[in-house]
Amino acid sequence: MSEMLKKFRDFAMKGNVVDLAIGVIIGVAFGRIVDSLVGDIFMPVVGAVTGGLDFSNYYTGLSKAVTADTLAEAKKQGAVLAWGNFITIVINFIIIAAVLFLVVNALQKLKQQEESKPAPVQEPTRSEKLLEEIRDLLKK
Repeated sequence: MSEMLKKFRDFAMKGNVVDLAIGVIIGVAFGRIVDSLVGDIFMPVVGAVTGGLDFSNYYTGLSKAVTADTLAEAKKQGAVLAWGNFITIVINFIIIAAVLFLVVNALQKLKQQEESKPAPVQEPTRSEKLLEEIRDLLKK
């Protein structure tokens, strides 16, 4: 049993697993930021421009029993198609994709700039200089 725990610990502490865990945590936090951006900033602006349009409460009831004015109440009354919520999630996805595109694009440009820089010429060490002098003397 101890051998299995050691193998698991070695696996869990590998760089790839730790990097993946950090990526997931950052991804979740980034998702919350984007949710707030969409729900608290973007959608209210869309609502103001469109005269109070709020996608989050748009739905279609699938039975005659659904008569509520809000999505939460309608879900209590019966089955609904919450297409307004779907539109909000699609907008959320588009914003995430655009931000990720901009970040990846910026990182690629930085990488290309670093690769295009010529490598600095290193001055030969003292022993290399002495070896070159010996070689030149041997040629003569």
